[in-house]
Amino acid sequence: MQPIIIIGAGLAGYTVAREVRKLDKEIPLTIITSCGGGFYSKPMLSNAFAKNQQAAQLVTQSAVQMAAQLNATVAADTHVQSIDTAGKQIHTDKGVFAYGKLVIASGAQPIRIPIEGDAAHQVISINHVEDYAVFRSRIDQAAVGRPARVTILGAGLIGCEFADDLAGTGHAVTLIDPNPLPLAALASPALSEKLQSALSERGVTFCLGTTASRVDHRGDALHVSLANGTSFETDIVLSAVGLRPDIRLAQAAQLQTGRGILVDQTGQTSASDIFAVGDCAEYMADNGTTQILPYVAPLMTAARAIARTLTGQVTQIDLQPAPVLVKTPSCPLALIPPPVALAKTGHWETQIQIENGRIISRYYDAQGIMRGFGVTPHDAAVRQALLNELGSTRPVSAASQAS
Repeated sequence: MQPIIIIGAGLAGYTVAREVRKLDKEIPLTIITSCGGGFYSKPMLSNAFAKNQQAAQLVTQSAVQMAAQLNATVAADTHVQSIDTAGKQIHTDKGVFAYGKLVIASGAQPIRIPIEGDAAHQVISINHVEDYAVFRSRIDQAAVGRPARVTILGAGLIGCEFADDLAGTGHAVTLIDPNPLPLAALASPALSEKLQSALSERGVTFCLGTTASRVDHRGDALHVSLANGTSFETDIVLSAVGLRPDIRLAQAAQLQTGRGILVDQTGQTSASDIFAVGDCAEYMADNGTTQILPYVAPLMTAARAIARTLTGQVTQIDLQPAPVLVKTPSCPLALIPPPVALAKTGHWETQIQIENGRIISRYYDAQGIMRGFGVTPHDAAVRQALLNELGSTRPVSAASQAS
């Protein structure tokens, strides 16, 4: 029997492996990864400073431990060069692996925006625990006798989480974003303003409505020039402008791709016996549209369904709405952003509860149907109540205001 092979040892890849093992204890299972193969949760990278965690502490199990736990082969530090879909083989720098079924969990790559300057190469992104180790080392080198000055490009989800985490541990943070508010693509203006206020109270400086155009060396520091003509010195520049699904292997293998690797409702790609999951996948919805879902909840749901299909129980991925919990302790948010296709055609309505200061924003489409929400502060009961409202029609007598 040829093994199930999983390319990628991130949360997506290892979750599929764990789910397969729950269903079948004996089927051969191989995980191929270009990294060391240790298990860690990538979402935890953006709040590790507050917990004073070094990179090594984030890795909870080594590749050897994962192999033993899963009764699997973990081929660590192995780079996949190509996939032969006809011969059902994977060519790597350490030999050829034959597969019976294949799962691509290649994740996503940081988007790099063009920046000029003789220190542009010093701009770093954090996408893996190894990147976090480099970032942590630079912070430690800069923070000698004073807080480190960290400039973050992008005030989206990850940028805001890093800003809160770093500012909360005493570092001087500057957030740069072309939008007029943080989290502009995900949250209502009212919630974005609340988050900006909370981060400002933490000491975060905002440079909104502009972008970084140059990063140059200036003695021991970096000199950041903005498109609006202002400039300042910093120690570290972190790019957090977003991720792009890593579809390079899929494209080379002539699998169908869009923004991500296109999969059907079982997670199967355009090639038989090849599946994709996690940040690299572009999932099909019930209405035939496709979507990128770079969050933990859909990843877990997809991994469970794919594992059942891999072990003989063909299962559709049932992607239910699940709030994104933004890890910004100074202003904890729960969000279900409106679908991208509807983001320009509807509107937000915001309610402020005087008794507890809670802000609840609901997004209604052009037909008055609720398609998204955001809330701060939040708890499980509030999130569930808002989830229950999704798809409902806006009450005519609702005492809320557009924002």
